Amino acid sequence: MDPMRILVVEDEKKVASFIAKGLTEESYAVDVAYDGEEGAFMALENDYDLMVLDLMLPKLSGMEVLRRVREAGKAFPVLILTARDSVEDIVAGFEGGSDDYLTKPFAFAELLARIKALLRRTQEQKVPILKVGDLTLNPLTREVKRGEKEIELTSKEYALLEYFMRNVNRVLTRTLISEHVWNYEFDPLTNVVDVYVNYLRKKIDQGNSVKLIHTVRGVGYMMKEG
Repeated sequence: MDPMRILVVEDEKKVASFIAKGLTEESYAVDVAYDGEEGAFMALENDYDLMVLDLMLPKLSGMEVLRRVREAGKAFPVLILTARDSVEDIVAGFEGGSDDYLTKPFAFAELLARIKALLRRTQEQKVPILKVGDLTLNPLTREVKRGEKEIELTSKEYALLEYFMRNVNRVLTRTLISEHVWNYEFDPLTNVVDVYVNYLRKKIDQGNSVKLIHTVRGVGYMMKEG
C-alpha cells in the first residue's frame, strides 16, 4: 500500500481545500474528489490509507460510495464528515462500514487527531520501524535516524523518504514518485522530484561512506544499501 495517502470526497470546494491544505502540511499526500461518482472511482482504482467522506454529495451519495468501497473489499479506514448529526445517520454510517463519524462544523485539530488515530490503528498492525542499512524511520513517531544521528526532514522530504524505504531495491520513476508523494495535480514538466531527491540526499547520504539513494539514469531513482 502506498504510504499515508488520503482521499477527501467533499463537494464544498472551500471545505475540501481547507482539509487538503491542512493534511498536506502534515506531510500526507492528498487527492480530492468533488462528487460521489469521482470519489467512488478514485477509491476503487487507487490504494489509499484513509478516506474522508461527506454524505451529501452530487451524482452519488456518500453512503453509496461507502457501500461500493466495502463491497469491493477495500479495507482502508473511512471517516465520515457531514452536517448530518442525527443518531439515525450516525448509526447508519457505522453500520454501513465507516470507522469514525465527525459532524460539521468541525475543528481541523479534531479531524487531524481522529485521522491519526485511525491511521495509527492500521499502522500498528504492520512492522512499525522501516530500516535500510543504518537508516531507520518510525512511521508512528515520524522519527528518522541515520545511525544514532537524528535527521530533521520537511513534510515532503519525509513523505519521499518513506516511499523510498517502502520500496527498497525497486526502481521508482519520476512519475511514480510524483503520483505517490504529491498528487493528481502534480505538473510532470517540473523538476521538483529531482530537487527533493537532492535535498534528501544531502540529509541522508552526505558524510556517509555508504550511499542509499541511487540514480537510475534515464529512468528515476532507487534506494538500496550500498
